[in-house]
Amino acid sequence: MAKKGNRIQVILECTEQKATGVPGMSRYITTKNRKNTTARIELKKYNPFLKKVTVHKEIK
Repeated sequence: MAKKGNRIQVILECTEQKATGVPGMSRYITTKNRKNTTARIELKKYNPFLKKVTVHKEIK
């Protein structure tokens, strides 16, 4: 029987865009190892609506 993997899919959402009120929503899907990274992750990703690199946080 195969064991359940530790990698799970998470959704990253732009934090700056919520504050500015620009229409649209920049989201990315990635995976993380739930055993090694228990806290929510923050990555710098490109936001096409704001046309710059912004901080994206993991949402539930």
